[in-house]
Amino acid sequence: MNIIHKYLLKEVTSNVLMVMLALIAMFSFFDLIQELEALGQGNYGLGKILLFVLLSSPGHIYDVMPVAVLVGCMYSLSQFARHSELVVLRVCGLSILNIAALLLKIGLVFTLLTFLVGELVTPYSEKMAQRMRIKATDSVVAQEFRSGLWVKDGNNFINVEEVLPDATLLNINIYEFDKNSKLTKVRKAKGGQFESDFWKLKSVTETEFNAESIKINELAEAKWYSLLRPELLNVLLVAPEKMAAWNLYSYITHLNINKQKTTRYEVALWAKLIYPLACMVMVILALPFGFIQQRASGASAKIFIGIMLGVLYQILNRVFAHLGLLNDWSPLFSAIMPTILFLIAGLTMLYFVERR
Repeated sequence: MNIIHKYLLKEVTSNVLMVMLALIAMFSFFDLIQELEALGQGNYGLGKILLFVLLSSPGHIYDVMPVAVLVGCMYSLSQFARHSELVVLRVCGLSILNIAALLLKIGLVFTLLTFLVGELVTPYSEKMAQRMRIKATDSVVAQEFRSGLWVKDGNNFINVEEVLPDATLLNINIYEFDKNSKLTKVRKAKGGQFESDFWKLKSVTETEFNAESIKINELAEAKWYSLLRPELLNVLLVAPEKMAAWNLYSYITHLNINKQKTTRYEVALWAKLIYPLACMVMVILALPFGFIQQRASGASAKIFIGIMLGVLYQILNRVFAHLGLLNDWSPLFSAIMPTILFLIAGLTMLYFVERR
């Protein structure tokens, strides 16, 4: 049995890796085509474009891993069926459940790999790629409004016109309010950099509003203590879906403290925890296809079906995420439903195959 186990593990793993490399190459090629439109902007040359594509590839690994597991398993099983190896395995005493348990070990390995790539590699490679691109093209971090970034910090409202890739803030406006929502002070600074536990503001103008007068102070430098941290600004560089779970949790905590809506980031956090498990679900979904119409359907047909199912899974993830935001569903429900639906489909097909 050990020989059989090693053979299955080797064949399935190699096919999954082959499919994953093919998908990564395809998406990296699309990235290259898209980035060539920015060739020549600032000092964004071909070398930096290739570096950007390379730094973006871990994000593609994270995205395509479940699809690669599904297609790789379906292709492997179709090859086993084509050479009657599945029949031989059944004759040797291996049931469908035994084969499923063996393949789930492979799914578990890719689940752990997906989680590690999503937590330890993708957030940093994406941040490096975006910072390099922004710096090379002489642009700034994209903001949600024409007036720049707006952040609520306790009773204060902060407006930053530009955020540079190294988290340097330019043209900062800080509006301080008292408990009665009355404006008490406005601070304007030309720039600010974070040092240990405070922001060091430069060229500061402070305007204090008292009951009887208005006082204006000009300062070369000033310390500003705020809950806003450089790591929280990562949300401007990296999409929530590609941020590390810990950074997402920190940002959600920041938004909760300031009584702001957190649904989008909670959905992204739950998805970060649940998405790697899709690799194991895809193994269960792929298994029945090895025993359905073994002779009638070839490997190419099953690869096509696997790709379509993978695309459907990604679409459902996006659809449920957006529907959850629109209808104010539970973030856990929005993140887990596509995986549960595919798990139910796989178990249902496996049940009928086993009874046949």
